Amino acid sequence: MMRRIAMAALLALMATPVWAHAPTKPEAAATALPPSAKAAADTVDAFHAALRRGDMSAAAALLADDALVFEEGGVERSKAEYVRHHLPADAAFSQVVSSTVTRRMGGSDRALAWIASEGRMTGTYQGKAVDRVTTETMLLRRVGPTWKVIHIHWSSAAAHD
Repeated sequence: MMRRIAMAALLALMATPVWAHAPTKPEAAATALPPSAKAAADTVDAFHAALRRGDMSAAAALLADDALVFEEGGVERSKAEYVRHHLPADAAFSQVVSSTVTRRMGGSDRALAWIASEGRMTGTYQGKAVDRVTTETMLLRRVGPTWKVIHIHWSSAAAHD
């Protein structure tokens, strides 16, 4: 039930014309968020910073217990499941592969927020070259004065320059 409500709220938030406020240049769009979504975007950035440091405890602390993670066709249906399965690999990957946000948009209704980012990852992981364009959507719920990630959807494709 809670996930259905969260997804309905996400769809409602996404219908808000936030893009009208974003500049057309990708470099500027990376930081063009309405003020109501800034703290949620800071939480998304803190999550990625924790992964880059290899600080899995800090990354996990930013996730709600009922977090739902979609990654390349796979699903983890709770924070505990993500922590047991993919969090260690995601942290190891983030420590050696460079990631850049090229565009970001989002919105918030004070209780829920969505942050959608486009970017690029480059580097070498386990002896293999990595050059991928990425998309990420995170849905966050306000818990007291902080934001917790309740849904992540990651996907990527080989970069074609």
